[in-house]
Amino acid sequence: MSPLLVAVVCLIMVATSFLSGIFGMAGGMILIGVLLAILPLPQAMVLHAVTQMASNGWRGLLWWRYIRWRPALAYVVGCVVVLAIWSFARYVPEKPAALLLLGVTPFLARLTPAGFQPDPTNPLQCAAYGVICMTLLLMTGVSGPLLDTFFLGGGRMDRREIVATKAACQVFGHAAKLLYFGGIVEQAGMLDPVVATLAVVASAVGTSLSTRVLGAMSDGQYRLWANRIVTTIAFYYIGHGSFLLIAPRFSA
Repeated sequence: MSPLLVAVVCLIMVATSFLSGIFGMAGGMILIGVLLAILPLPQAMVLHAVTQMASNGWRGLLWWRYIRWRPALAYVVGCVVVLAIWSFARYVPEKPAALLLLGVTPFLARLTPAGFQPDPTNPLQCAAYGVICMTLLLMTGVSGPLLDTFFLGGGRMDRREIVATKAACQVFGHAAKLLYFGGIVEQAGMLDPVVATLAVVASAVGTSLSTRVLGAMSDGQYRLWANRIVTTIAFYYIGHGSFLLIAPRFSA
C-alpha cells in the first residue's frame, strides 16, 4: 500500500474502532468491507484480524471488570472446534460470497423460533454461538452482527457487560482468524510490520476516545442505535455483494 492509502486506512481504523468502542459492534463490519475493496481476501483478513484483536483487546482491558468469564470461555470452546475442522479444509471464500454472507448474518439470529430466548449467560448457548461465529469469521471476516444479536436479545447483561464480554470473545475469534489466513491456508496473507503497528495504534486511539460516550449512554439508547446501525450496514453489504456477483455477467 502507498503511504497515502496507509494514512487513509489508519483514519478509517480510528473511526471504526471508535464506533465499535461505543456499541461493541458495527466498526468491524465497516472495516472489513473497506479492506476487501483494496486488498486480496487473505491479506484483508489478516490486517482486519490484527486491527480487531487490538481494538477488542484494548476495549476488554478498559472494561475488564465487567467481563463475564464463564460465557466467554464457553464461546472459545466452540471456536476451537471449528478452527480444528477448517484447518483440514483450508477453504478461502470469494469476495462476493463473503460480502453477501456478511450482509445476511445480522438477520440469522432474528430468524430463530419465537420461543427461543437467547441467553448470553448460558454456557451451552455460548459454545453453540462460538461454533457458528467462528465459521462466519472464516467465511466473512466478522461474526459481530450475529454475536451482537445474541447479546442484545438476551436482556441479561447491561451495555458495559455486553461490550466487555463480547470483546473477550472477539479477541480469541480474530486471533484464530489470523492464524488461519496468516499461516494455515496455502495463499496465506502477508502483512507489513509497519502497517500492523499503525493498525494497532489506530485501534487503541479510537477505542480510548469512545469510553466517555459509552458511559454517558443509557441501555435503551445503546440497544436502539446498535440495532439500527447493524441493520443499515447489513443491507449495504447485501447490495454490494449482489452487484459484484451479477456485474461480470452483464460485462461478458
